[in-house]
This record gives sequence, structure tokens and C-alpha cells, in this order.
Amino acid sequence: MAMEGPARRRIQVAEHPRLLKLKEIFNSKFGSIPKFYVRAPGRVNIIEQDMLIAVEPVKTHTLQLANTNPLYPDFSTSANNIQIDRTNPLWHNYFLCGFKGIQEHFGLSNLTGMNCLVDGNIPPSSGLSSSSALVCCAGLVTLTVLGMNLSKVELAEICAKSERYIGTEGGGMDQSISFLAEEGTAKLIEFSPLRATDVKLPSGAVFVIANSCVEMNKAATSHFNVRVMECRLAAKLLAKYKSLQWDKVLRLEEVQTELGISLEEMLLVTEDALHSEPYSPEEICKCLGISLEELRTQILSPNTQDVLIFKLYQRAKHVYSEAARVLQFKKICEEAPDNIVQLLGELMNQSHKSCRDMYECSCPELDQLVDICRKFGAPGSRLTGAGWGGCTVSIVPADKLPSFLANVQEAYYQRSNRSLAPEKQSLFVTKPGGGALVFLEA
Repeated sequence: MAMEGPARRRIQVAEHPRLLKLKEIFNSKFGSIPKFYVRAPGRVNIIEQDMLIAVEPVKTHTLQLANTNPLYPDFSTSANNIQIDRTNPLWHNYFLCGFKGIQEHFGLSNLTGMNCLVDGNIPPSSGLSSSSALVCCAGLVTLTVLGMNLSKVELAEICAKSERYIGTEGGGMDQSISFLAEEGTAKLIEFSPLRATDVKLPSGAVFVIANSCVEMNKAATSHFNVRVMECRLAAKLLAKYKSLQWDKVLRLEEVQTELGISLEEMLLVTEDALHSEPYSPEEICKCLGISLEELRTQILSPNTQDVLIFKLYQRAKHVYSEAARVLQFKKICEEAPDNIVQLLGELMNQSHKSCRDMYECSCPELDQLVDICRKFGAPGSRLTGAGWGGCTVSIVPADKLPSFLANVQEAYYQRSNRSLAPEKQSLFVTKPGGGALVFLEA
């Protein structure tokens, strides 16, 4: 059975104010009207928090990119000579990642050009994956222009790989939810193979996103890629400890799969195999029986070659315990006990503590915001996204929502005079929206 590709929908653009405005700006920019529009949501998959691109294929081989946000300058390049600048990750490079991913997947050259106008209302560097949504959107735009077909799963996998052109070693979660999301249901995303399972959220509670107003561009800093490398090294040491073929192992999940044991058992193996003191490159080499040169050239990425200490125990502990919490969250949702909101909240609190102490990807503002959210009625709150800034997500009983929003607004935003541009909401309720799709004018 063929796997389903992203949806296509015919609509009256005149009935959708945002699309109509996009069409008008496109016309004034390019002197023509778009052929179609593509939408892709961000990580938390919130209705109306998304990337939207208006597209017109053209006969030339020029790719012209414009953005409704004047902070992001226009960009033009040959469709057959895509260069992605890793040193200065400007907005258009994320579009080029999606474009190049599809181009390389099909092994195409001599590509047709296109005019594209991007409109995004996901706050940048907020942990809601504006960059991944743009990569996904661009991949779907390119696929549609080429008249090719791929399933949602294939598209998600290509877009996850193609974000690495810009130097971000992500895991694929953001791209997966962008394509596999369905309105009204949360998703448990699992990999190898990629699949999504529905998770019914409790009816008596809502999830609230709060932006810390601290921005972290994960492609422009090394924190994110250092964590990826620490997890990779931890996986190799655990595999060696268990006499597996460690040189082929890249992810902690692979060690668990190879051993065929539970996450809880994997945490015990981590306790036995790794020590809590940081590892030096020399000690890692000794454990693996390789030279410093082999470590640098065959395992470390260019931006982690000068790192002097690696916290392997802490990172492995976080990853395995977080994976166990995700499964526990799904189980609680399925069983729906009377105290479901309290239980889910406790898991979210454990998750934030682990992100803060074991993975060290929080920041003082996120910790403060989490504390404020809990103080004013959230049984649970945690950071969401890559960390080091961005947003928190809190579970809030529906009857406490009005007072929660008012109190958090005052305690975090008004007292410290923190806010984003007015159109970028700082505090809002989220519910699951649909995945990426193509709009055609009816």
C-alpha cells in the first residue's frame, strides 16, 4: 500500500486574510500571482504558528526568495548552484537546505527556478522550530514544483537530513511532527522506522506556551552540536563496554536496540559503564583503543574538535530517562486516572530538572519562567525545543487558565519589561494542529 503524501487542499484565497495579504505582497514584489501556497507548522504544532510560502515556478533557473519580514533581506541564486553558508546561517539558507535535500534525493540537475515569498509567525530562535518548519516548507515547495511524490515519512526523513547542510545535527523530531501532525491529537514520534502514534491528551487541562524572550540560534552556537557529540561518544563507550561493534554506533538508541533491553535496564548499564566525572579526549581514546588523531578525524565533527571535556554519563542518563518519561506520559494518557493532570505535570517537572542538571540546556530565564508557571497553578512546566532560551510548555487545569495567564504575564513579562514584537505572542494556549500541506487556489 502506498504511503500517504502531504495533503493538498483547494481554497478560496479571498476568504483567508493571511493568504490574501501574502498574495498581494507577492504580486507587488514579483508582478505576478502565486501558483500555490505551502504551510508547515513548528515543533509544538500550534494552529496558526507556522511557516507559509507563496510560490510561482518560473522558466528561468533562478531561485528568488523574499520574506514578508523586512528584517530578512531578499535573496537570489541559481537553482543549479546551491551554496549553503554554514558560517553565517542567514534565513534563506534554511530554505536552501530543503531545496537541496529534495534535489539530491532525486539526483536532479538543471532545476527550474521559482519565486517564493515566505511568511512566518513562529518566533525565531524560540525553541518552536521556526528553522525546521522553513526547511520542511521548502522541501514540500520543491517537491510540488517538480511534480514529484513522496510519503510524509520520506519527506520528514529527507528534511531532517538536509538541515545538517547548515551544520545542525538534529534528530528529526521537529521535521517529523511538521509532516505527521494531525489536528486534535498529540503524537508520540518514534524512529527506526519513523512512525507516529496518537496520544489522547486530558480534556480537563490545556498546554500553555510561554516565550522566555531569550533567543538561541542553534546553528550559530556550538552548545547544540557538542551535546550531539557527547551522546554519540557515550553511545560508543556503552557499546564497547557491552562488546558491541562500537565503531558503527552513532546514537544511544542503537545501543538499547542492539542489546534488546528496556530503558530502565539501559540506565543501569549507564551507571555501570560510565563515571560521572567529565571525560577528556585522551580518556575517551583509551576507552575505545584509538589514537587522538582517529578521534578527531573519524568521530568528532569540525566544531567539536577543540572541546576539552565531555560529560558522557550525564547526557546518556538524560536521554534514556527522558525516553522513559515519554513512554510513561503516553501510558498515563491511555489509562486516564483521576489525578492524570498531576501525574503528567510531575513528569514534565522531572523532564525540566533533567534538561537543566543532566543535559545542561536550560538558562536562568527559562528556569525562572518554569518556577513562575508552577507557582501560579501549573502542575508541570518544562523547556521545549533545543534549549538555552526559547519557550516553556506548561500543563494547566482549564479552570485555572485565566488566573494563570494573568499572573504569569505580570510576574515574568511586565515586572521585568520583557516582551517580543507585538505580533510575536509571548504567552498562549496551544492545541494540536494539522501537518504540512499544499493550498491551491480554487
